[in-house]
Amino acid sequence: MTALLENFDLSVLDLVLAFLAAFFLGVGKSGIKGLGVVIVTLMALVFGGKASTGILMPMMITADILAVIYYHRHTQWYYLKKLLPMMLVGVLLGVWWGNDISEDLFKQVMAVFILLSVMIMIWMDRSKTFGIPRHWGFSSFMGLLSGITSMIGNLAGSFASIYLLAMRLPKQEFIGTAAWLFFIINVFKLPFHVFVWKTVTPETLFLNAFLSPALFLGFFIGVRIVKIIHNDLYRKLVLLVTAAGALIILFR
Repeated sequence: MTALLENFDLSVLDLVLAFLAAFFLGVGKSGIKGLGVVIVTLMALVFGGKASTGILMPMMITADILAVIYYHRHTQWYYLKKLLPMMLVGVLLGVWWGNDISEDLFKQVMAVFILLSVMIMIWMDRSKTFGIPRHWGFSSFMGLLSGITSMIGNLAGSFASIYLLAMRLPKQEFIGTAAWLFFIINVFKLPFHVFVWKTVTPETLFLNAFLSPALFLGFFIGVRIVKIIHNDLYRKLVLLVTAAGALIILFR
């Protein structure tokens, strides 16, 4: 562990925050959506904005695999296919743009995206007259934003949640569809982190392995929590946790 602390210049507090982020990642991938901004915030505090996105990537794929295995039978492929094409385009735009911006601007962009997503989600949830937007333009726009924010800061969950919540998917279908969506996107992103941004290295993979017990623990605890949450309460929880995470990333 001493070598790990020295390689990444980590304090004991930094390591605790990294373990906490890995635990929340497991919980989030089990179906407690909205924790993404909290995870990104914790990792950015420890490793910096861009570096943290690469450190998170292999752990996210691992957690995605767990989620796909557990929830695959609930996947709604119709909605996934509507989001995925423009989401892939958004990832490519994020690779190009995020490769050249400064660390400070990187963090500011992350904060703006999260604030926007929270505002839209709360408005949609409170609006009594809001019709469910089924036009292809809505799914394309949300897919594009999801792809860009996924590459810039692993923050696609907020925008994808907006779309899936708008479609009024039940809890299990929501989780199963999101599981496959993010598994595909994260595997697509991985080569760019390795070869373009160079944020995934043998050293970061060693760190991932060190943090993995917290991820697995979080996933299995999260699965138990999801089972006892009613659909209406689950929807409110998604909004509440996303809003709380947005405040953290904006005012840290």
